[in-house]
Amino acid sequence: MDTNVKRKKKEAPAIDIGQETKLELYRMQVDLRYCEKRAYDLFLQNLVKGTSHLSLGQEAIAAGFGVAMRPDDWTFCTYRGHAHTLARGASMSGVLGELMGRQCGLLGGKGGSMHLTDVAKGAMGSYAIIGAHLPVAAGAAWSAQYRGTEQVAVCFFGDGTTNIGAFHEALNFSAVWKLPVIFVCENNLYMEYTPIHTVTAVKHPAADRASAYGLESIVVDGNDADAMYLTAMKYIERARKGGGPALIEAMTYRHSGHSRADPGKYRPEGELDKWLERDPLKMYRERLLKQGIAGATLDDIEAESMRQVDAATATAKASPPPSIDDIEKNVWADGGSAWRN
Repeated sequence: MDTNVKRKKKEAPAIDIGQETKLELYRMQVDLRYCEKRAYDLFLQNLVKGTSHLSLGQEAIAAGFGVAMRPDDWTFCTYRGHAHTLARGASMSGVLGELMGRQCGLLGGKGGSMHLTDVAKGAMGSYAIIGAHLPVAAGAAWSAQYRGTEQVAVCFFGDGTTNIGAFHEALNFSAVWKLPVIFVCENNLYMEYTPIHTVTAVKHPAADRASAYGLESIVVDGNDADAMYLTAMKYIERARKGGGPALIEAMTYRHSGHSRADPGKYRPEGELDKWLERDPLKMYRERLLKQGIAGATLDDIEAESMRQVDAATATAKASPPPSIDDIEKNVWADGGSAWRN
């Protein structure tokens, strides 16, 4: 095992990914931002019950991987998973309907914000238990390796997960078996309300531990959609060809508190303002304009995204709550041979 691996620097990508891909990255970031903001608006209208965890400010990570992944690849994410689910192609009405507890929701209104799942789109669930999905993602990758399908599992998690035993167990076995799985740490600097640096012995909680498993130490600008896309493409394709897992630490920042109940008052004064200057949508729009893409083209993307969000909102509002007849569906199994097979 080479313990002298140099960390990759957070540099702007030099590869031209083409205008079509750039516009798709922008479109996806806009969709994720507008839909997430609408979810917050619906919460203020008392139409979203319970709590939820927004990823405003982290859209470039979900978009970069969403564009890079193959339709039959798998995504595993945390309770902060609205964007990752949408990035795989899940419908806006399905996501908003699920948050509102309506029949049109992805899970018929029974799962809610923290359990978004759309297996048909490769969105294999949002997990509320910290670190629980890392071994599950490794298992899915093992299945793909065994069956020779060249599918790749991508597992997203927060910086706090790096101090959970499941993180180390999943990384170890994935490296030993060279599984086609990409672990992506979305380092937004806070584990709930606690700054990650105050409880972690290394500066980069994911990347600084990669060498322990013989993996490359990778830190990338999580607010740069081009950097995220190029990083995703590189390591997904390597994994697809049998090159084994990767551990990527994407540096980002959430614009809101940990959850709806958190005003984020623990953050130092001025910190949020500095990160708002590096808003992924703001930066990417400015980049595209400098590269000669017409502002009218970007305006059209934004207008169409808002139209879709409005239509999805109307569909979700019109959908009824789940029927009482559905209360015992999809919650248990009898353990018989039919269920096991």
